[in-house]
Amino acid sequence: MPEGHSIHRLAAAFDELLAGQRIDVSSPQGRFADGARVLNGRRYEGSEAYGKHLFQHFDDLVLHTHLGLYGSWTFDGDASFVAPHAIGAPRRRIGESEELAGEITPTDVWAPPEPRGQVRVRLATNHGIADLTGPNQCRVLSAPETLAVTSRLGPDPLRADADPERFITRARQLRRPIGELVMDQAVISGPGNIYRAEALFIAGIHPWRPGNRVSIARLRTLWDVLAEHMKNGVETGSIVTTSEGEQERFYVYQRAGLPCLVCTTPIVLEEMAARKLYRCPRCQR
Repeated sequence: MPEGHSIHRLAAAFDELLAGQRIDVSSPQGRFADGARVLNGRRYEGSEAYGKHLFQHFDDLVLHTHLGLYGSWTFDGDASFVAPHAIGAPRRRIGESEELAGEITPTDVWAPPEPRGQVRVRLATNHGIADLTGPNQCRVLSAPETLAVTSRLGPDPLRADADPERFITRARQLRRPIGELVMDQAVISGPGNIYRAEALFIAGIHPWRPGNRVSIARLRTLWDVLAEHMKNGVETGSIVTTSEGEQERFYVYQRAGLPCLVCTTPIVLEEMAARKLYRCPRCQR
């Protein structure tokens, strides 16, 4: 599943490609036919990412999508429609790096390609298309319904309106392990398994420590680490958490049994809430 930085990159791509235009909206697969009819011909006002959710504004209505494990947006267009080939899944990844098939090849003669696979939604202009396949969620919302969704989410470190105190206060109220809380989108929005492992290591926090036993100062450090590295992910399209000069991209993620880059203790692999958990038994307390 794409982590939160990928959704923010996706929102920026859509804003650059579609903002201010009237969009032809269709559902080649047919499963979103009613929603497509409602949105078709409306003006695309802009995109908003919140955690792993994308909200695309069409006048007074919103196309809400969540890619989940298998969702993907794929782009194609002419020379004036410059976008990454795909953002999301399925495609092979190393960690959470965006290994794209390459930029769209500029061409002066272009026609919309036939839909490939089960395309739930196609957004089209005269110059390009964006196809959505395999999303976990895809629906049309009103402004109040959109607010109802975002109000259930924890603060997103990548948003200008994020309040870290909400995360700190909520984490301090719960006895669940902090490693679970960082993955709970109702506590904090956006981080996935890679950011969870790496941020807890950098902050020196043991992932099994209950949230209510992590100090306010350490929770604030954890928030700052997440915000910094997720912003780097937005800028670069990949997750690299190690210091400059390190050959490894990650300190602990996918390094089970290998020596810690800081203390040389072998990295431990465990399971937490049905997800793989990586930690250093010496550096994280």
